[in-house]
Amino acid sequence: MELKELRYIVTLAEEGSISRAADRLFMAQSSLSQFLQQYEKELGTALFARTAKGIRPTTGGANFIENARQILIQYRRAENELWDSVNLEGGRIIFGISSFRGRYMLPGILADFQKKYPKVKVDIVEANSMELEEELTAGKLDLAVVALPVNLKGKVEKFYRDEVVIVCSKNHPAMEYVYRDDKTGQYHMELKDAAMFSFILSDYNTMLGTISRQLFEKENLKVHSDNSNITAALSVGMARAGLGLAFTYRSCMEEYEDTAYISVGSQGIFLDLALACSAMGYQSKAVFAFGDMIKERYKRKPLPVS
Repeated sequence: MELKELRYIVTLAEEGSISRAADRLFMAQSSLSQFLQQYEKELGTALFARTAKGIRPTTGGANFIENARQILIQYRRAENELWDSVNLEGGRIIFGISSFRGRYMLPGILADFQKKYPKVKVDIVEANSMELEEELTAGKLDLAVVALPVNLKGKVEKFYRDEVVIVCSKNHPAMEYVYRDDKTGQYHMELKDAAMFSFILSDYNTMLGTISRQLFEKENLKVHSDNSNITAALSVGMARAGLGLAFTYRSCMEEYEDTAYISVGSQGIFLDLALACSAMGYQSKAVFAFGDMIKERYKRKPLPVS
């Protein structure tokens, strides 16, 4: 039994599909299918049941897969301890972040980290807020950026206060209800006025999608939305084109002459971002070094006006 084989089995279980697992593993589907057949033959039992929708673990297979996952986690910890003993002369970090936030946050940080620690590899896992919490709990991630509050046992350290803002084309009729603060130059609009217009919303399982819906529920307002399962990036692009209003984070704003970013009410709506570590065992120096670089970068970002 080799670690590579265990990674194949765990990936198959996580993807629930031979084709998707093969894509993730950068190998041919036929090769992965042949591997699974041979592996099950050597074990003398099936690990997966084949269905019309893909594959799912058998009862015995589920136990085997969980043990394989724990072996891989323990091996990664052993690697981290070894790399720490030689002062970051190597290492691997599995880092989780939402796709939308990662687009704005990660490229510069990764470039700086690579320059400082060229032998440490950072593997990026893009997932929504709920999935990031699950993967941290399961020990699949070393570190992740999460929005508070969270229910996690590992170390959770707040590092940035962000604001949820409305995105609007400056030609949109909603701009008639927008007020501009002469001191800060920022725009704000009451939610009851915004609710008169159609919104483009992210999915329920994203933090932005959840927060935006909760805002309307709290004020007993009905939200009008023709598109309610759109990625945050696409919703912002559609709002810029005048197709409706959308929500984004102030930390993810891009400046365009035709676009306004509007606070919700005069006080704004805020959330705290935190760095969360897995609670399962050893955390390497590389993980803390990467977290420190994220915190340092965000210290230099202007905090939104509250």
